[in-house]
Amino acid sequence: MADKKTKKVRARTPMPHQDPKVRAGNFEEVALGYSREQALVEAERCLQCKKPTCQDGCPVNIDIRWFIACLVDDDLEGAFNAIRRTNSLPAVCGRVCPQETQCEGSCILGKKHEPVAIGRLERYVADTYAARSACEEVTDLAACALERDDLKVACIGSGPSSLTVAGYLAGRGIKVDVFEALHEPGGVLIYGIPEFRLPKSVVARELDGLRKLGVTFRTNWVGGKTITIQDLLDQGYDAVFIGVGAGLPRFLNVPGENLVGVFSANEYLTRVNLGRAYEFPTYDTPAYRARRVAVIGAGNVAMDAARTALRMGAEEVSIVYRRSEDEMPARREEIEHAVEEGIKIRCLCGPLSFHGDNQGRLKAITVQKMELGEPDESGRCAPVCLEGETEQIPCGMAIIAVGTRPNPVLLEATPDLELNKWGYVQTDPETGETSIPNVFAGGDIVTGAATVISAMGAGRRAAREIAKRLL
Repeated sequence: MADKKTKKVRARTPMPHQDPKVRAGNFEEVALGYSREQALVEAERCLQCKKPTCQDGCPVNIDIRWFIACLVDDDLEGAFNAIRRTNSLPAVCGRVCPQETQCEGSCILGKKHEPVAIGRLERYVADTYAARSACEEVTDLAACALERDDLKVACIGSGPSSLTVAGYLAGRGIKVDVFEALHEPGGVLIYGIPEFRLPKSVVARELDGLRKLGVTFRTNWVGGKTITIQDLLDQGYDAVFIGVGAGLPRFLNVPGENLVGVFSANEYLTRVNLGRAYEFPTYDTPAYRARRVAVIGAGNVAMDAARTALRMGAEEVSIVYRRSEDEMPARREEIEHAVEEGIKIRCLCGPLSFHGDNQGRLKAITVQKMELGEPDESGRCAPVCLEGETEQIPCGMAIIAVGTRPNPVLLEATPDLELNKWGYVQTDPETGETSIPNVFAGGDIVTGAATVISAMGAGRRAAREIAKRLL
């Protein structure tokens, strides 16, 4: 282990990437990952702090100091085991988590220098280590308990929180059935995040590991319609976990929003990602195409939609955002990648109306020019309209990415389920239990749209409580 006092601080090891001009025309992964040599060089930058604040910044509390120390010693197995104790999806998290505001944002080295590239190292370990058993691959255990016939748990939804619950409980011998509304499990990891950011093969590897543990995935089961929480309890499930996310899109409620060519980001990304429209005609899912595309919003979903539209053949793609670039909520890396690929950023303007041709197809957006005022409740400067100053942006497709809310189907079918004032499921913050005994919830259906790893943290808390009660 390197000595903190004698260590010289190297510059952060760059991540190899596809060339922007090349990757803008394909759906292959943009970030190529560290080689062994690059990972070891980056791991040696870690100060091995006595009080590792990076671990406090991680929603699932990975022992970051230890996993990096193992890497420095070229102990890949030890590094993998250190991560897997609390993180069931490290290959996913290493790619899509906002490390800059979590573990890396809390890195002591980052106070004076660039922080250690914790997320990149996590991805390297997960991609490189060949686990010796399914149990070791998807749980925190070296050996799993035999499955018991007298215990079973149901998860509604198959996103990150449910997958975490399934892995934790299956490793302890509890039978888990996961009910998914769509035709393929994985939740937002499959339908929301594009192939160039999170390859489907990475998610498939995690799902296959869970299947080897005995987890059953039942697709085309819609919570609240095909199956209800009461149905599951009546069928003898000892506990139910709700991990359905918050996938109902928000709209702008401005004139022309129903024109042909105006999409929610959810619909557009689901069609391209889950429907594999990017592989047409191998997959026969058609995708709407336009020469000019405008994406409304500036979060990670907006960046995903814009970069996807570019890869689907658009000649010009613009991000339309009502604040300045400094206030954009997307990860800085995603914004930089988008700009490198040629996507335009139009700040300080918000849509007033959509305009169509005589066939009802979108042809332009009128936007209101704005300036920044005083900070609002989010801490960001609020946009203020500049009266009389508007602009028309020609476009044949608009993608609205301004947030999501809970889908009411399951909630309306479960009247005893207590909701908070925003319409999300109310839970005990320590256990994840809802107002219905032995019914738990976690992820976006509780917090609103958040990160993959925060959903996993919620799933882990609920799984520990379920195991505590049943075993």
